[in-house]
Amino acid sequence: MSPLEIRRLGLGDDQLDFASVWQHQRDLHAQRCAEEIGDVALMLEHTPVFTAGTRTEPHERPSDGSPVIDIDRGGKITFHGPGQLVAYPIVALPAHVLVVDYVRRVEEAMIRTVTDLGVACGRVPGRSGVWLPADDRGPDRKVAAIGIRVARGVTMHGLAINGDVDLAWYGRIVPCGIADAGVTSLARELGRPVPSTEIADVLEPHLVELLDWQPYRPSEDLSVVPDDGVRYGLAGHLA
Repeated sequence: MSPLEIRRLGLGDDQLDFASVWQHQRDLHAQRCAEEIGDVALMLEHTPVFTAGTRTEPHERPSDGSPVIDIDRGGKITFHGPGQLVAYPIVALPAHVLVVDYVRRVEEAMIRTVTDLGVACGRVPGRSGVWLPADDRGPDRKVAAIGIRVARGVTMHGLAINGDVDLAWYGRIVPCGIADAGVTSLARELGRPVPSTEIADVLEPHLVELLDWQPYRPSEDLSVVPDDGVRYGLAGHLA
């Protein structure tokens, strides 16, 4: 099996609009399903956009009338924009890899990346993505997210890590439908700029390793329980 191919399409000042990249994903997905290409992951930054998964509720959308693109992943609404690295793996899942296992591997790649960059983080039981526990800097807060679609055994959409993104965008929505926790960025936590190119350099080897489907040791969960007691789904949840 060939290793995952990483393609960097637009980082820094070369942000790409969501609609064109979504179509590019669909084209690659069709090619991967037909076995015309191997596994590939796109890394880029988007121009500012809100995207809503299939479970988004009306009250979670922007209250100021900002446009939203409704897309074919699960989960709820989130934001993509400059200063946030997104990665879209287009990979064929082996027969022994369940969707939840794939989600865990992508989360693990993000956890290792954020940790390597100097921020202690982990999973929260019942919530997808990468979290920092409440401390004197703020409440439980999410620094990285995952939202996927799997069709014909091949993945689409993917992950987002907040590097130096403008967090004010999240104030217009209820991110991922979670109202009792916050959103943060690596720049805010570290007190320095964290460009997406730096995140990509750290993420790439972790993503390649974990999507090689070999056994791995997962990071421990954080000892944080959602205040509302609701257990949120993993696969397809972007928050």
